[in-house]
Amino acid sequence: MTDVRTTAVAPDRPDAPARLIAAMAFAQLGIYVAVLTPVVVTLSIRVAQIAPDNRNSALSSVLSVGALLALIGNPFFGAMSDRTTSRFGRRRPWLIGGILVGALGLLVVATGGSVLVLTAGWALAQLGINASLSTITALIPDQIPQHQRGRVSGILGLMTSVAILVGTGLAALLSGKTFLMFMVPALIGVVSVALLVTVVKDRPAQKGTFGRYTLKEFGRTFYINPRRHPDFAWNVLSRFMVWMGIASLTSYQAYLLIDRFGYTTDNVAGAVLIATVLTTAGMLIGSTFGGWLSDRTGKRRPFVFVAGAVVAVSLLIIGFTDNFGIFLATAALFGLGEGLYLAVDLALATDVLPNPDDAAKDMGVMNIANALPQSLVPIIAAPILAIGAGPGSNYGALFLFGAVMALVGSVLVHFIRGAR
Repeated sequence: MTDVRTTAVAPDRPDAPARLIAAMAFAQLGIYVAVLTPVVVTLSIRVAQIAPDNRNSALSSVLSVGALLALIGNPFFGAMSDRTTSRFGRRRPWLIGGILVGALGLLVVATGGSVLVLTAGWALAQLGINASLSTITALIPDQIPQHQRGRVSGILGLMTSVAILVGTGLAALLSGKTFLMFMVPALIGVVSVALLVTVVKDRPAQKGTFGRYTLKEFGRTFYINPRRHPDFAWNVLSRFMVWMGIASLTSYQAYLLIDRFGYTTDNVAGAVLIATVLTTAGMLIGSTFGGWLSDRTGKRRPFVFVAGAVVAVSLLIIGFTDNFGIFLATAALFGLGEGLYLAVDLALATDVLPNPDDAAKDMGVMNIANALPQSLVPIIAAPILAIGAGPGSNYGALFLFGAVMALVGSVLVHFIRGAR
């Protein structure tokens, strides 16, 4: 058996080219600008415009349907990518095709006039964008040697926070211009992925490597045999729980600002931008320093545990403060924990993949742990927020739930025996 401690610090193959890493980072940024700008800001504003009287339940239904399709689409498109024998390569068609379909879905969201149309558009956007996401994460085990994965994962993890910052900045800049609030992020996604497609050296799958992809095979995608692949199973469960905590804030930050701090749908994007700048600053420190130190020490688990604990503490503070200054300071702390987590846990995931030949499918399964909380948190949050005595009264209970989930998820990482 390969010694994890050795491979974590010693070169196993030549370093990946800097231009490839830069193109992957830019594509990650563009994809997340396209999908996270609606999640964090514009979709909640759009729903509040169309259904102001039942915005919480309407947002829950839109996010839930979209996230359910993301849950299904991520491993499916990953498996299709693993099997693609096109001369164009096995990753490129899904990268560019996915982001184009995602942009089409965002166009429907931007122009739709009912919750039903918004739901359909968001579902299409999630399917397309998750085809690109499942493929770009597979490029890490495909293209990046193990001794670079912590640093590269840190860079890609940082792009998530930069994307939120860029997206909220665009939302504030384009406030009141609904069409542009959705389509400018979509355009950024398309351009960034197109650049990556021109840079990456992709290879088609060898014919005959995989059997026919059947419905039964698709069903098996969602089952992880804990006896055969215990480390992978524990990592998926841990990741799911930490992301439940993260999603509790990212999905409801705009409504928290409206209900507790007096903002409106017309000016909340500016407040979200301020909070996001501080969150991004924290994520910059967490992802850059954490990824470098993880590679340097060859350790992953302690960093993941600390990251989940920081996220949990941050959620508790945000949940129970009515001081806007404290909220902003804690947003930076939350970013520190999230940045550290995004960097190190992604590197840990690539270290425990069951089969390198199925990298996109397995990373797609891993991405379920990111997508499913987007569906479950709104379902859980709607009744919690509905039973409060007034606007903003039950966000404490919601974020307490998120804190417990993040903390438990960070503890579970210690059951992963194949990584330090």
